[in-house]
Amino acid sequence: MDLEKLKEIILKNLEDKTKEIKRVFHGRGNFYDDFNYLTVDSLDEILFVTFFEENEKEKEIIKLLDEVTNIKKIDTFIVQRKYKNENHNEAIKGEIPPFYIVTENGLKYKINFFNKNIGIFLDMKIGREYISSICKDKNVLNLFSYTCAFSVAAINANAKQVVNVDMAKGALTTGRENHHLNNLDAKKVKFMPYDILKSWSRIKKEAPYDIIIIDPPSFQKGSFAATKDYEKIIKRLDDLASDNCIVLSCLNAPELDSNFIKEKFKELAPSFKFEKRLENLKEFITNNEEKSLKNLIFVKQNSN
Repeated sequence: MDLEKLKEIILKNLEDKTKEIKRVFHGRGNFYDDFNYLTVDSLDEILFVTFFEENEKEKEIIKLLDEVTNIKKIDTFIVQRKYKNENHNEAIKGEIPPFYIVTENGLKYKINFFNKNIGIFLDMKIGREYISSICKDKNVLNLFSYTCAFSVAAINANAKQVVNVDMAKGALTTGRENHHLNNLDAKKVKFMPYDILKSWSRIKKEAPYDIIIIDPPSFQKGSFAATKDYEKIIKRLDDLASDNCIVLSCLNAPELDSNFIKEKFKELAPSFKFEKRLENLKEFITNNEEKSLKNLIFVKQNSN
């Protein structure tokens, strides 16, 4: 695929642009030849572009996207180079704001372009919508909560309580701000700045949970490796779960397929039966679903 075709796809996907966040080009799914290192997001008044690898076409792509911002009258154009260890974000047009508020399904989230992860993962929108649809009057455990987007969605949908656990205190601080931004009842939310794998007794105090969300990084040096640590969580589910508890088990490691999680549940938490996999958003196009985001639903079978 050439650069003109890339421009055509992005312009087409910007035709129905709104204030809502939206992926307008997804190269990471390897669907588009030669652009697997590139993503482009529409964040209301900002076009946000990420290069995951260094590439000789980078300058040409930036020039092309600058033309797109002129056509679409987008005032701010920010490039993130994830392959760099520092100074990874650059404003091509406008300025990088100290923080920014984005909208998803009418809910507001604070993001920060000075971090490698800006504060919300757009591909998890489908998971947040699913949790919103089932959480009314439920006690929810949000593991690896990051900036608590799942919690915002759940409290907005009248969850009874959400317990957010993440060892990154800064992310939880943003999570608190996200709840305040949406005028949500903070009394229904708990924030636990703990290492999940070492804090089961604290987490269990708020049990039993009707819904458990497991959304870990696929690999985070020093804190989590999916291949060995996911099973430690699955082993604990029976101690934390209410009867008929629903688990949303997320995996975004391309080298691990959905059978990896299904087999772990079968072996370590056999009372939880696989129900379905959530379909990914159409914007996150891929040539291999098993290498893309996997959102798997398991339901605890009542033994009575």
